[in-house]
Amino acid sequence: MSSAEIAALAQVQRPVVTTWARRHDDFPRPVARGGSRLMYDGGAVLKWLLRTGRGNAPASTLEAELALHTLTAGLDFLSGMELVEVLTALICLRHHDGGSLTNSDAADLVERARFLDPDDTFLRREIERAARLGSALPLLTRQAESLIEGAYNAADALDWILDARRRLHADDLAVTAILPSVATCMARLATAHAPDTAAIANPDCGVGDLLAAAQALADVDDVHTYLASDRDESAVRLTRRRILVRGVFAYGMDIAQGDLPPLDSVDAHTPVALLGTLPYAAAESRDPGAALERVGDLVGDIVGPFTAVILGPADAFVHPLAAHSAADRLRRTFLTGGRLKAVVNLPGGVLPYYPGYRTALWVLSYDPGARRTGRVLTIDLSGRELTPAVLDALVEDVDVWRESDWRGDIAHDTRAGAILTVADLDRRPGFPLIPQGSALTARYSRQAQDRPVRIAAAEVRYNALADRARAEQETAGPLRVRTAARPDGESNRRTTVGALVRAKRLRKVNGHRIVAEHLNAQGHYPVIGAEEVTGVRPVGSRRIDRDVFIGGYEHAAFTEPGDIVVTENPSFGAYVDEQGLSVVAFPARILRIREDAERPLQPRALAALLRAAAAENRRTPGAVRAARKIGEYRIPELAPGEAAAYEATLADIARRAALLREQAAALEDLDRLTAAGIADGTLTIHTS
Repeated sequence: MSSAEIAALAQVQRPVVTTWARRHDDFPRPVARGGSRLMYDGGAVLKWLLRTGRGNAPASTLEAELALHTLTAGLDFLSGMELVEVLTALICLRHHDGGSLTNSDAADLVERARFLDPDDTFLRREIERAARLGSALPLLTRQAESLIEGAYNAADALDWILDARRRLHADDLAVTAILPSVATCMARLATAHAPDTAAIANPDCGVGDLLAAAQALADVDDVHTYLASDRDESAVRLTRRRILVRGVFAYGMDIAQGDLPPLDSVDAHTPVALLGTLPYAAAESRDPGAALERVGDLVGDIVGPFTAVILGPADAFVHPLAAHSAADRLRRTFLTGGRLKAVVNLPGGVLPYYPGYRTALWVLSYDPGARRTGRVLTIDLSGRELTPAVLDALVEDVDVWRESDWRGDIAHDTRAGAILTVADLDRRPGFPLIPQGSALTARYSRQAQDRPVRIAAAEVRYNALADRARAEQETAGPLRVRTAARPDGESNRRTTVGALVRAKRLRKVNGHRIVAEHLNAQGHYPVIGAEEVTGVRPVGSRRIDRDVFIGGYEHAAFTEPGDIVVTENPSFGAYVDEQGLSVVAFPARILRIREDAERPLQPRALAALLRAAAAENRRTPGAVRAARKIGEYRIPELAPGEAAAYEATLADIARRAALLREQAAALEDLDRLTAAGIADGTLTIHTS
């Protein structure tokens, strides 16, 4: 593992790992060098983190990582697919009979597997395969036990293995993986109103990601029936193991190998919650008509009430289709037939193995006693990050839409998306199922209602600034820098930052290592780091609370008026803090002018000269560092009168620039607010 990987694992900043290695004698020594990077034994690092408790990662995460890191040794004698199959079978065996794995030899394990699975439906052959590994078997049994102990239960241990399926080179199992947050969201949508006796079906189940998500939401008193199928026998057996270790009895599940789930076995009066993912197809061979036919096959086999949540290609589910094509006619039948209730356009990356694959969700429902409402809810999340808040809002919107009997009204309005009329869509063949406007809640939200007032305030602010600029121009007159060529033979001495520090005209003060979780936008003190100094983000956008800083950071110190905050990484920057009382975040640091020096420096002049010196010593392409460190920067030693005049000129420039920035900010607010109102239809521009 590299230092960067250790930092990501321990959830700390990259320099913290270097500090650990330098300050702690028991920190593992590097075992190799990968190019310019030191490489560490991952197992030794994980054991050190667990023993010392350092870092911010939970111990359970580190224990699972340690076990999974050790598992890679199993790839020497098993393929990634075989390793996953054997480990999950051992965990399932341990869960069901409660016997130790490490205290059993190969014959005992096989006997236990044959007793538990006489028909070889979920683990017998995998245990028999493990028994033939000879001396490698104890390694696998120890790792299976370690995973169970680290996760505290077999279900989480098995999930840890499947979460690492790509790291274990089990790519055949990774192709069907869904983002866990999206799988949970789909399960919530499908089972929100399912009774405790509902059947939960999952065709093309892969390794059971959706079934596991649905089971995790079930109450302890629920008696759901779990139905699933897949064409791959290995996936079917793994799904059976995954559901069995979650406390579902064999008689409560029917997971079969084949093309369709066994929905014909469900009683007509039993509600069905169907979770489906249409198999991935490459773009050049993707057929929207075939995808829609597959959806028809899935929901058409259900003879009773159902709610289906199906993930499929956005090309077929939401994007425009050729007018009057077979795919267009088929998609419109779902609308006119009253079964398609909600459409959600998702961003890329929902299937991690295919990050460029764009997907969408369909929510379908049918109740023989309900009317066809003639409306459909459309939500576009294609440009949104699927955070927990976004997915929670999606589930709530669909739930509100359902509670209004799929009709929609002001009392049951959604927060996102728009409700489209099926009749209008039917009259526009091939029309995309994407909201064309904002939801009513967005149009009548406080933000939209306040927008004209905020625009008027921005106008007043800009006009006031323009008047102020004109008044200052009349008072101060035009800007005059008053530069002139220096006479020949007259040169000023040069010095360095290091020499100024040694002469006690400057003092260096290091910045603090601020934990990212301690930063917010409303704290008491502004935080100035490398991003603020280099202009990546405005000063004051990151702040820290008083109690957090003073109580959590030793030797807490603030800037003083006139301090120069500098940074060399990722590039050089120098910022003069005129107000003081700010917190400087590492790698930025302070150059503090000593006012008691015989010839005190001028802060703005010094910052400007440092920026000029940095431009002459910038890092060249391919170099790791700049030509000189900041202490070696050579700058002119200005005479007191010349330094004071230069400082006054820079102050005049800074004052005028600040006024221009305020005007530009007001204009940017006007631009942004007007564009937002025109875009969502809440504002218009008068032509007269």
